[in-house]
Amino acid sequence: MSTVLSRRALNRATLARQHLLARVDLPAVDLVTRLGGLQAQTTHSWYVAFQSRLREPDPEAVGRTLTDGGLVRMSLMRSTLHLVTPEDARWLRGTTREVMARDLAHSTHGRATAGLDLDAVVDLGRAILEERPLGPKDLGARLAERWPEVPGTHLAYVVRCLLPVVQIPPRGVWGAVGSPVLAPADTWTGLPMDAAPDHERLVLRHLAAFGPASVRDVQAWSGLTRLAPVVSGLRDRLVTFRDEAGAELFDLPDAPRPGPDVPAPVRFLYDFDNVLRAHADRTRMISPDSLRRVTARNGMPPATVLVDGSVAASWKVDRDRRARTLDVFPFRPLDGSETEEIIEEGRRLLAFLSPIQEGHEIRLHDPD
Repeated sequence: MSTVLSRRALNRATLARQHLLARVDLPAVDLVTRLGGLQAQTTHSWYVAFQSRLREPDPEAVGRTLTDGGLVRMSLMRSTLHLVTPEDARWLRGTTREVMARDLAHSTHGRATAGLDLDAVVDLGRAILEERPLGPKDLGARLAERWPEVPGTHLAYVVRCLLPVVQIPPRGVWGAVGSPVLAPADTWTGLPMDAAPDHERLVLRHLAAFGPASVRDVQAWSGLTRLAPVVSGLRDRLVTFRDEAGAELFDLPDAPRPGPDVPAPVRFLYDFDNVLRAHADRTRMISPDSLRRVTARNGMPPATVLVDGSVAASWKVDRDRRARTLDVFPFRPLDGSETEEIIEEGRRLLAFLSPIQEGHEIRLHDPD
């Protein structure tokens, strides 16, 4: 019989791998690799992932890594924009190719382009972007010269899904502004993006960053389906457990699995932190009631606060000409020590977001 791991034990294991139990000293590139990439569809909110995990986070240095090409932003897992190394971009893009194709096929863009020669759209899109990087609107306008019966928005989305492209700086660089601009990933990184799918590597990367995990968890994180045979083929290299509901979980033999009583400090998560998106069963990180509170109909969830390892509040920052204010909205009553820790960690967050700003204020609201 496999050992049963409680929700709290699973929580601590995932927090350890995500460096949310203790901050570490790592280069940004190494941290991103260990975390399995960062979902980075917003312009800057994902920088908070560095603040919550590094002892001395430097957003300017992270921004330079983007500019220098040490990290790139491209659509990968779940067909969402992720921050990864160029080396990981190559094999992850090859592995998630089917996710991108399915996203297109099931979207309004896919329906609008049904019947077109999609390979021709991609080939022309590559040729246009090799001339110079363009935003989706301008790319679509150029493509619509060839296919005037189809709105350019749909044609640009075909290229976004079927051609490996990256969003290039200054978009995403700390403190910079700019519209999305696309470039072919191979020309931007200098690496060919023709890697064959590597489902085994993807499973192992997920377990290293988020395990122990079920097949359904790996599929939920990646957007891939039919991974059970892949995991089964890795069984001799893995250890197995059960969760409290009896589901089989897989893990790397030497991965950290601290005890359930290990303290978990307060941490502020950004809106799309993958630690809340890496499992089909999210109860190790967030209760069903809290999940309902953060599930947004417009697809833009609030940023959240971990207290004792689980989501217990949301947060937002408002800035005026005089100060930057952090508002925290608890989902339950907090005791005195929890309140003190939230305030202390909140000050650290504000210092990261606005180090030269004076008049920082933290407002802890009553639970609703």
